[in-house]
Amino acid sequence: MRSPLFDQNHREQETGQRWVLQSGKMLRVAMGPEVLAAQGAMVAYQGTMDFSYQGSKSLGGMLKKAVSGEGGKLMRVSGQGEVFFARRAQDVFLLQLEGDAISVNTRSLLAFDANLGYDIHTIGNAGLLAGGLFNLLVQGQGTVAISSDGPPMLLDCSQQPTFVDPQAAICWSANLQPQAKSTFKMSSLIGRSSGESIQLGFHGPGFVVVQPSEGQPAAAPSESSNGSLVRQAFE
Repeated sequence: MRSPLFDQNHREQETGQRWVLQSGKMLRVAMGPEVLAAQGAMVAYQGTMDFSYQGSKSLGGMLKKAVSGEGGKLMRVSGQGEVFFARRAQDVFLLQLEGDAISVNTRSLLAFDANLGYDIHTIGNAGLLAGGLFNLLVQGQGTVAISSDGPPMLLDCSQQPTFVDPQAAICWSANLQPQAKSTFKMSSLIGRSSGESIQLGFHGPGFVVVQPSEGQPAAAPSESSNGSLVRQAFE
């Protein structure tokens, strides 16, 4: 049997490294130390693996995970062999933390070393139930994998205020404290909205990485669904 499918470019990349980009859109992790990953991010594995729900350390953390959407809910991966992660054929990038930190939009988080410290934060003045405006602060010594819906762009926030669509922001410097800016106008009530009612504002020494897509927009939890958030947090 012959096919371009069997070319070397489509075969598993054996490099001896723990974190390897199998392609621009798929990540291979050689297991040993445990990994935390976004729930549903695993696409294949070889060997013996265990996937378990990663709980929160506090009730506040549970509530934030219940409303933070994809990436806010984590799974712990352990075992021996190789595990492959991907998200809707998005581009995958690796960040090597060397005792420093990075803030990641929960929707762009793919996986990271389990020894890294992390916490879910609400973004600026957006509030807990603002519909997915959350970030994961990851810090320590290890690797973080993020995904981007297309080739990303890095913006310097130190020279002037920088505003980004919340769904397009992938990650940013941990020292930056983004604030949610609303451009809602009364005309929006009669169908004359620009469609860009909320932006994240960044200003200070640091950067923000932006993807060329707004991805899948997050719907704010409805009043009827708020009562189920606590139940979801404990599932």
